Amino acid sequence: MMHDYHRPVMLNEAIDGLKVVPGGTYVDATFGGGGHTRAMLGRLGNGRLIAFDQDDDAIRNVPRDDRLLFLNHNFRYMKNFLKQHGHIPVNGILADLGVSSHQLDQPLRGFSSRHQGPLDMRMNKMAQTSARDVLNKYDAEKLADIFYLYGELRHARKIAATIEQQREQKPLETTADLAALLRPMAPKGRENKFLAQAFQALRIEVNNELVALKEFLSQSLDVLVNGGRLVVISYHSLEDRLVKNFIRTGNFEGKQEKDFFGKLMSPVKPVSRMQKASEREVRENPRARSARLRIAEKIMTDDNQPI
Repeated sequence: MMHDYHRPVMLNEAIDGLKVVPGGTYVDATFGGGGHTRAMLGRLGNGRLIAFDQDDDAIRNVPRDDRLLFLNHNFRYMKNFLKQHGHIPVNGILADLGVSSHQLDQPLRGFSSRHQGPLDMRMNKMAQTSARDVLNKYDAEKLADIFYLYGELRHARKIAATIEQQREQKPLETTADLAALLRPMAPKGRENKFLAQAFQALRIEVNNELVALKEFLSQSLDVLVNGGRLVVISYHSLEDRLVKNFIRTGNFEGKQEKDFFGKLMSPVKPVSRMQKASEREVRENPRARSARLRIAEKIMTDDNQPI
């Protein structure tokens, strides 16, 4: 097993928020290195845990435990697979979003500007579209949208035009090619953040991450028992905004819908304030700095009590 695959962020806070009931059924939607799964198994008693991860590298981290069902698939297909295996409803769902430490630290995966490697960025290695395809085949307008919407970069059109000019001479092939092209456009003193935002934008596009997140969150309402918990850890504002709006209002736009009596109509509610990693955890694991933990509960109704 790869102990350094990924260090779970806010592990205790996330597991406490899930409020694991011995004998219950739970989902770890982003297995990764298995840190959250092992913590959940430690509280599960004779319950059942279903874990998802689309990355083949995660398979080697799966512990042998009869209570665990590991599914090598994207969490956007959670409802179908839970239904197929007869595991609806579930008592709780946990998702630790974004890219894992293992993926960032593997040069051949191409997720980081810090390592020389191919422009890949596919979380599912069987997926057809890589970052290389996006950079060398998308038109400039579409590229600009990606860098603006997913990277929140103000000079997205300039970035796209520069990429278009470069690929006419020679295709972009490696992370070093892209970093060298982008670095002169970065604000002085913020080069690393600028590159991280650009790489994030490409990664989100390659893996269709925001669409997958919306599908996953919507499905959580269909598979959670009333009173069940949803725990989500996000790492950038685009993810966190979707999660926050969904937890507060039950939709992704954050529109509050009220009934005739002025009561908020939402199938889910937050059970605590957004949490950040402690200063100590950030010192020990710098990648925890941007993490945001949100906990929600599916609202109870009289006709369907929790299992």
